[in-house]
Amino acid sequence: MTDRKEMRDLVSLDRARTVLGDLAVGGGTERVALQEASGRVLAERVDADLDVPGFDRASVDGYAVRAGDVAGAGEASPVTLEVAGGVEAGERPDVGVGAGEAVEIATGAVIPAGATAVVMVEDTTERDDAVEIRRAVPPGGNVMAAGADVAAGDRALGAGVRLTPRTVGLLAALGREAVEVRRRPRVAVVATGAELVQPGDDLDPERGQIYDVNTEAIATGVAEAGGEAVRYTRVPDDREAMADAVTRAAEECDLILTAGSTSASGADLLYRVVDDVGDLLVHGVALKPGKPTIIGRVDGTAYVGLPGYPASALSVFRLLVAPRLRRAAGVETERSMTATGRLAVDERFDEGRRRALPVGLVEDGAGETVVYPVDKGSGATTTLAAADGVVDMPADTRRLAAGSEVTVELFSPDAQPPALLAVGESDPALVRLLDGVDRNRFLPDGSRAGQRSLRDGIADVGVLAGADADGEIVADWRREWGVVLPPDADADGEPLSLLAAPDRTVATVNHDLGLRAAVDDAAAEAGLDPASLGGIETAGIESPARRVADGRADVGVGLRATAERLDLAFLPVGTQRVAVVANDDRLSKPGVGQLRAQAADLGQIVAALPGYER
Repeated sequence: MTDRKEMRDLVSLDRARTVLGDLAVGGGTERVALQEASGRVLAERVDADLDVPGFDRASVDGYAVRAGDVAGAGEASPVTLEVAGGVEAGERPDVGVGAGEAVEIATGAVIPAGATAVVMVEDTTERDDAVEIRRAVPPGGNVMAAGADVAAGDRALGAGVRLTPRTVGLLAALGREAVEVRRRPRVAVVATGAELVQPGDDLDPERGQIYDVNTEAIATGVAEAGGEAVRYTRVPDDREAMADAVTRAAEECDLILTAGSTSASGADLLYRVVDDVGDLLVHGVALKPGKPTIIGRVDGTAYVGLPGYPASALSVFRLLVAPRLRRAAGVETERSMTATGRLAVDERFDEGRRRALPVGLVEDGAGETVVYPVDKGSGATTTLAAADGVVDMPADTRRLAAGSEVTVELFSPDAQPPALLAVGESDPALVRLLDGVDRNRFLPDGSRAGQRSLRDGIADVGVLAGADADGEIVADWRREWGVVLPPDADADGEPLSLLAAPDRTVATVNHDLGLRAAVDDAAAEAGLDPASLGGIETAGIESPARRVADGRADVGVGLRATAERLDLAFLPVGTQRVAVVANDDRLSKPGVGQLRAQAADLGQIVAALPGYER
């Protein structure tokens, strides 16, 4: 008759989770090549150090022109321009656009020098060596400015993002060949029992043999939870063999998982083995199935003994082990492949085609899921990088009403709302502030977008530069801005007048950014017409300065902090307040609370940035 030990002190599942949670199961970081990064968890913030696209490009087929040359064009009053040449996508323009000239251009091609807009081919008629223009276009019309997709200096991805084909594509667009990721916990998977046979080998049912289900099932679960499974040869029900197996696994792995031989019968030996070679912390959990579960340490390495029945083993793995592995690997809790939520804004589409609308998810103050569109166009890498899934709009659906419940087809089972969603103005102090907030998402779409997002109940916090909004101010600071020039540039006179100089190539920011409002207001106060401050409008807060730094512009708008970092001359004009404003509905969210706590260190962040003050 074999010995038997009753499991008298069963612990609750919560207690078992606490015990396992106190044990180290791996961690740290490692650098991997981009081709190996899919599925890994980013361990660093990735800032864009170049514009995507890296050049001003045509968004339609047509003719590159000077917008002023076609200002009066119309169906009844066409303008005829001489065609100076053509440019295709992927080639360097060998022709410029002079006064009264046009250059034929393909979608995606580089805008030739001198051109400020593109006229769609549908609005033109060829006339020998000339082209007749029947529609006026404004400056920048049908031009995708460099940095319109991803602007240099903006945060592209935050730490904690699980890399997918979409986000790996974004890293590739930024030229990254390697990236720092969370190291996967190495998990030993050891099945026990003389009756087990490797799948593919011959099975003798008369001897009570069964195929080893647990090794592959558990190893697959380990991989899905973000770990690296290390499979060991099955171990017979022998005390010495089991001790050798778990001791060897302890030397090579961060966590040991065994399946089988965990009960209290005399034939089940693992609780005795763990008691002999390590520390037996738990033997028995008040769980059905899963009662004979073991938790302990072997030579300092975390150990979990799962029940032998596959259903019980996988149940305990899912409830107890997988959450701990996911936390160690930085991977979020598993979810289904669909989610339902309330649409934040009206979404219309009347082209008569079926549409997969990219959307993001965020939770409101009551914990309900809010669904918001994130579509920046089919050519934008960031559209999918910022999305959690898609909402299907059939061909006969022209409108999805705000407030309606929609089903989201998730890109991955672990897609879920971020702990904090911030929308608004990009700013060097802001991205450093967000570094201390777990699992945050930031959409750097400008102050106007921040205001709209707060109004529509999308953002947890809006980042507003020079703009007011209702809500609690979580953090605020002032930043100095002005005109940036090459280091050796001759800069006499009123700084803002340099932005209106006809003999200079000027780079400014678009009207979505709060910085542009400061520029226009300062120009009006200086007696200048804001409309006279020409130049290419960019989407990135640092983009104009970077154009000056690499010679694409003679003068630009920028922050002192950016100018000093890029070794540019800086002519100060004014300061602007940046405020992080919380949605009144989200004040109790943990992510907002964590951001508020991080704001206590704002003084140190501001002190490290030239031209910044609280």
